[in-house]
Amino acid sequence: MPIRVYFEDTDHTGIVYHANYLRYMERARTEMLRHAGVLHAVAMAANDGFWAVHAMAITWHNPARIDDELLVVTTVTRVRAAANELTHKVMRGETLLCSATVTAAFLAMNGRPQRQSRIWHERFTGLMEQAIAG
Repeated sequence: MPIRVYFEDTDHTGIVYHANYLRYMERARTEMLRHAGVLHAVAMAANDGFWAVHAMAITWHNPARIDDELLVVTTVTRVRAAANELTHKVMRGETLLCSATVTAAFLAMNGRPQRQSRIWHERFTGLMEQAIAG
């Protein structure tokens, strides 16, 4: 997903504030899921449950600056019954700026873990297989 760095994204030095990378990744993850037909709003409206970030490991490699054009690449790397693992890479051209591994858990409306639907499991598996195939 392409991202343009705006003034609002930066700190006083013109470098992207570290927490904004999380926003970029969330947007890319949500758009990837929307494209695959995994819609948060539909699950919530049907009281089926919701996704929540359970764990994240993140590394900042190089800074992004105001007016940079970035690309956030999101890949599904593991699919389980009630959680999935994804990786994110924030790139500026060929330069890796930030990378993260995210574990997202599927939760029932009461906040307890539950299995994701068969359809969603299949869609996540399809996204993972696409990534493996290249």
